[in-house]
Amino acid sequence: MGAIRTPRDKWIEEGLRALAAGGPEAVRVEVLAQTLGVSKGGFYGYFRNRAGLLEEMLDTWEQGVTEDVIERIERDGGNPRERLGRLFDFVGSSDTPVTGAGVELAIRDWARRDEGVALRLRRADNRRMDYLRELYGAFCPDEGDVEARCLITFSLRIGDHLIAADNGPRSRREVLAAVRARLLG
Repeated sequence: MGAIRTPRDKWIEEGLRALAAGGPEAVRVEVLAQTLGVSKGGFYGYFRNRAGLLEEMLDTWEQGVTEDVIERIERDGGNPRERLGRLFDFVGSSDTPVTGAGVELAIRDWARRDEGVALRLRRADNRRMDYLRELYGAFCPDEGDVEARCLITFSLRIGDHLIAADNGPRSRREVLAAVRARLLG
């Protein structure tokens, strides 16, 4: 019986974990193979080189934080407020190698130094903002209000993990629930 190959998506997921932990410099074939408990030979059955892996990691991330999330939210239908509620719940609880805050922040940092990554990030951010505009625009008649809600919602997704301040007498969860209620109100 032949050896079972480590699936392509496992290499990509482990690459995203390494990216989240240490940036693109931390994505090394030898280290990934060691973490996966395999030889690096299997890597080359899927990817030409490290650059090929980085490209597929970015493809996976972009698809995962845009179309996959949107499809997941739209699947159960409902009115725009219900879909926004599901989006808040999903984003607040999702910590996969693709959708986790660590990868989000690592890609944003990487984009500061790499024009190609910056273009992908802009495309993903624009797609996410367009989806928020679609949902908020269905029940907010004021375009300025729609933009403000979209920016606040998106900023919470990106920045919540960076805020170390206490929330007074409330827990972070309570404060976020209050923000959600006001945005959806």
